Amino acid sequence: MANTVGVCPCCKRKTRLTYHHLIPKKMHRRQYFKKHYTKAERQEGVHVCRQCHSGIHRFYDEMTLAKNLCTLPLLLADEQLASFFSWVSKQRVKVD
Repeated sequence: MANTVGVCPCCKRKTRLTYHHLIPKKMHRRQYFKKHYTKAERQEGVHVCRQCHSGIHRFYDEMTLAKNLCTLPLLLADEQLASFFSWVSKQRVKVD
């Protein structure tokens, strides 16, 4: 499902989407996440545009994302990310 075209749930633009693991893959092997989440839960994610995906990882490290921002509603409710997503929504996008 790489490079599918759809509407990004963060910025609401129709563009190419990438897969964002809600619990970053780097955290999957840690005992805390193995104990508290099933393998299927650790693999869950959401398709977002590249710009939003990069912003998510620019603002927060993997541990913060895994423990505090591990659902789409939490990502959207975060004040710093919401401001960034709002800015991204005004950027032009070209879909081939």
